Amino acid sequence: MATTTDKRSIGIIGMGDMGKMYAQRLSQAGWSVHACDRPANYDALKQEFASDQNINILPNGHLVSRISDYIIYSVEAEAIDKIVAEYGPSLELKATKVGAIVGGQTSCKAPELAAFDKYLPSDVEIISCHSLHGPNVNPKGHPLVLIQHRASDESLRFVESIFSSFQSKYVYLSGEMHDRITADTQAVTHAAFLSMGTAWHANNQFPWEVARYVGGIENVKINITLRIYANKWHVYAGLAILNPAAKKQIRQYAQSVTELFKLMLGGHREELKTRVKTAGAAVFKSGTTQHDLLLRDDVLDRFSLSKGNSGRMPNNHLSLLAIVDCWWKLGIVPYDHMICSTPLFRLWLGVTEYLFRNEDLLDEVLDIAIDDNTFRSDDLEFTFAARAWSECVSFGNFASYRDRFEKIQSYFSPRFPEAVRLGNEMMKTILEKTATTDSTPTATPTTPSEKEMR
Repeated sequence: MATTTDKRSIGIIGMGDMGKMYAQRLSQAGWSVHACDRPANYDALKQEFASDQNINILPNGHLVSRISDYIIYSVEAEAIDKIVAEYGPSLELKATKVGAIVGGQTSCKAPELAAFDKYLPSDVEIISCHSLHGPNVNPKGHPLVLIQHRASDESLRFVESIFSSFQSKYVYLSGEMHDRITADTQAVTHAAFLSMGTAWHANNQFPWEVARYVGGIENVKINITLRIYANKWHVYAGLAILNPAAKKQIRQYAQSVTELFKLMLGGHREELKTRVKTAGAAVFKSGTTQHDLLLRDDVLDRFSLSKGNSGRMPNNHLSLLAIVDCWWKLGIVPYDHMICSTPLFRLWLGVTEYLFRNEDLLDEVLDIAIDDNTFRSDDLEFTFAARAWSECVSFGNFASYRDRFEKIQSYFSPRFPEAVRLGNEMMKTILEKTATTDSTPTATPTTPSEKEMR
């Protein structure tokens, strides 16, 4: 890795998982990094980074802001206003460095940029960012959103040079467009997996120990659900609660789950088939069939937490049917936002299109939905869970979200290490496959087309 000769320094306020990842990668690229977290974590962080000469741990954000040239607020979206108010304004000597650039790494940009506009001095520029992947994923080739909110082109070039060692794909968006696209690609995806975990917990199931949860699609469901619950709750809460578009989409997903489940319970075969296939035709319309996002189901079979050798059992895949129904109802064509897609979204879209492009498999799934009661109790709990998560988000209560999330998290925690390992292997294999269909070169700046911005 080439190292920079630029003597300007980077500040990071918030040393959670993403903050640490940024600090370590920027340090490896030769940048001088000043960082801080909560005062209570100061001594532990000093010890953790004592051997890294490029990372200077400071007691608080005031000290970071005063001496850094590009300052990144890597904090929870819920807390961004409070923290920027504390460390951003010009109050006596507690000021952001004159001429510095400030950005944030939260998943919802509306409150972040509002806080910057409200509290930062006028002599400070604003360029926010958002790495569309988790802290344990290699950033190479993944989207890195840059938002030139209040800054010169020269300052944007400087920020680009800072992140060049990530080898990510730069995507230039406004804050508003960022929030619309992240809602389209992440909100419902997260809701689906959170609901699966809640349903399995309610049924007192570890799905990899249940014979009916065997097969490639099931492996994706299980591994991604555990991967999400292995992360911090606020990673998902901020996007869901603070993004108005996300609330609407999560509500529609719960409605789609409920309505499809009622059709299954009522035995309304033709109505179910008509609705599902109409939705599929709208989402996977002509012109999208060249996308080959996932490997075949039999290849995915090797990424399993199950130790048994049972064959695949038919499943109605309510969660998959509902996500396509939800996209259809909202007028979302997921391919329009592939340039800003996360690894989880690409996996989920890939599995969904695998089902909907296999006419025989889709017909089998729809017949099972009417004729086979094997998954009825699971589907009932899944429906309850989808509605409960939607209500939790609509109330906007972070404490309730956290309590709900961490209760499920503790239930599955013994299997997190193995699930994360398998999930990493699965994503690496599948994303290598998807990369062959992506014509956007690595580390090349990209601006969404007019179609993508609608």
